[in-house]
Amino acid sequence: MVAAEGTLTGDVRPASGMLTGRLSALMFMQFFIWGAWNVTLGLVMQTVGIGNLIANAFSVGPIASIVGSFLLGMAAARYFSPKMLMVILHLVGGVLLFVLPSLVTPEHGDSFVWLLLGYMILYMPTVGLANTIALKSFGERVDRFPFVRAFGTLGWIAAGLIIGWAGLSASPQIFTIAAAVSIALGLYSATLPNVEADAPRDESVIRQVLCIEAFGLMRQRSFLIFIACATLISIPLAMYYAYASAYIGTAGIENVGGTMAIGQMSELAFMFSMPWLYRRFGVKPLLLVGMIAWAVRYALFAIGDGGDSLWAIYLGVALHGVCYDFFFVAGAIYTGTIASPKGVNAQAQGMLTLFTYGVGMLLGSQIGGLLYAQLPETPSVADWQHMWWYPAIAAAVVAILFQISFRDQTKGEARA
Repeated sequence: MVAAEGTLTGDVRPASGMLTGRLSALMFMQFFIWGAWNVTLGLVMQTVGIGNLIANAFSVGPIASIVGSFLLGMAAARYFSPKMLMVILHLVGGVLLFVLPSLVTPEHGDSFVWLLLGYMILYMPTVGLANTIALKSFGERVDRFPFVRAFGTLGWIAAGLIIGWAGLSASPQIFTIAAAVSIALGLYSATLPNVEADAPRDESVIRQVLCIEAFGLMRQRSFLIFIACATLISIPLAMYYAYASAYIGTAGIENVGGTMAIGQMSELAFMFSMPWLYRRFGVKPLLLVGMIAWAVRYALFAIGDGGDSLWAIYLGVALHGVCYDFFFVAGAIYTGTIASPKGVNAQAQGMLTLFTYGVGMLLGSQIGGLLYAQLPETPSVADWQHMWWYPAIAAAVVAILFQISFRDQTKGEARA
């Protein structure tokens, strides 16, 4: 069905391969922008002498995921066309990205962090908006979405490879690359399908913004334990995003961006198999393997160096597919299983994001900053190795707690 003025509604069933290509390009650029600067930002900041601000720089994403998603997400759902908001946010965000390289200096480090926060408040809502446009454009054919979303991971990989091959892994010009693509995506978004905004639920805006119905799901013991463990495991996760690039550079690997892209290649390989693995093994084994993989990854970093143990660093990066997909993708599927019978899937997924990419990663960024502050001004590989044991032990403890306390009661609770 098509609404007035050519707006696509949720039950339309487009069959055009051209639409799939257009939406794939959307996802590719959406995550290329983020991957271009996020992967090696820690290395850049350490190189220019503002490594003490890495924790703050990587705290802006969690803060923005909370503030931006609530404020701009609700505005998009009620008052603005999703595609037009994409146009505005990416064009304005592109301008901010062009300014950022000039502030990556010891003299302007604090200003850099504040402007990065402003940019991320604009960027984070566009991730959800891109998903919304794709899902509503496909209508009933949501089975096409995983294929399209995979191009987002490909965009992240391509960004890392290009940054690495261009020798920009340690350069503030990573933001210039991201800015050019952001402007391009802003212009491209004007050509996207004009899907209609969400119909308001029969509840107040405050209840929707605060995800009251989704929080009620935590009355189920297993879901409460899952949310708690997801938040805790996100703390060591934040340390990977913030400090892995600086560590890899210290170990003597020159193509840091390309090396980090190995993790996204691994993620892509596991992504399509996740629904089958979930049906085959259930939620607990997958979540547990994901947690254990985080502990193993950091242990590998703790023994890796620039000599004979260099293989441990590459293997630790390659484990990203298991770390991310087995926990976060499986966790999203589990959350949908719990939330769908209550009709609050979108709220529950938003709440999961709030606790993981919001609360957990904010805590992880700050705790990582405290640990990094204990290192010398120019850390050696041995200094980094000592630091990585902390998240390794933390992830192992979370895995043990999860194994002891979590019981998969999905079938019974889904009907509760």
